[in-house]
Amino acid sequence: MTTAPARTAKAPTSVNRPAKPARPDKPIKPAKPAKPTKRVGAGRPRAEDVEARAQELLLTAGKLFLKKGYSNVSLEMIAREAQVATRTIYVKFGGKAGILTALMEDKRASYQSFMTLAQDQRPIRTALGEFAHELHNLISLPESLALHRIVVAEAHVNPELVETFFNAGPGITLQSLRSYFARPDIRMQLREDLPFEQLPAYFATCVLGDSVSRMLNRGRNMSGAALDARLDMFLRGVMR
Repeated sequence: MTTAPARTAKAPTSVNRPAKPARPDKPIKPAKPAKPTKRVGAGRPRAEDVEARAQELLLTAGKLFLKKGYSNVSLEMIAREAQVATRTIYVKFGGKAGILTALMEDKRASYQSFMTLAQDQRPIRTALGEFAHELHNLISLPESLALHRIVVAEAHVNPELVETFFNAGPGITLQSLRSYFARPDIRMQLREDLPFEQLPAYFATCVLGDSVSRMLNRGRNMSGAALDARLDMFLRGVMR
């Protein structure tokens, strides 16, 4: 009996399957922009900082006026020296005339009697005595004398300077005296035959001296006793 030949096992054949297509890369999402961090202290500048910058600007402008003359200084020059925009000067002061006015107001604000004379209830000798001494101290400042000379020198070419200077300086002084002498309680102490409209200028001339001497810086170091003597001369001439 013959036996069937044994079957040989076939080696498995590898099937070349098609490779799977590569998956396209997923699109990379752009990174979200970082949220801006809040600045500490950001916002509107503090009132005291604004005031300090304004004072620095005034100081710079004042130095330029005294060094170069009012007419020779431009807003652009002030802005460059003070490191601010010219528009800032226009917004804050309106121009050179506004700067000069602010400078003179700052000086006058240091003397209390300029603000209170019209309402001063003290005896006339006391009230006018304090006013006379503070007025003398103010106009004797080196910068006051220098500015006065600049105004006189440039008056013929710059009428705006003359008007600004008078309105911010002598004009306010005369108005303070005018308001004081117009008070009924003060007027009743004065002689009836006085030309009241001339009293303010007469007072200023009596206690300060003539304008030529002031411009030449004579009498700047006048003693308190000498100033009081001038005030007494004024009062003897106007009191009842």
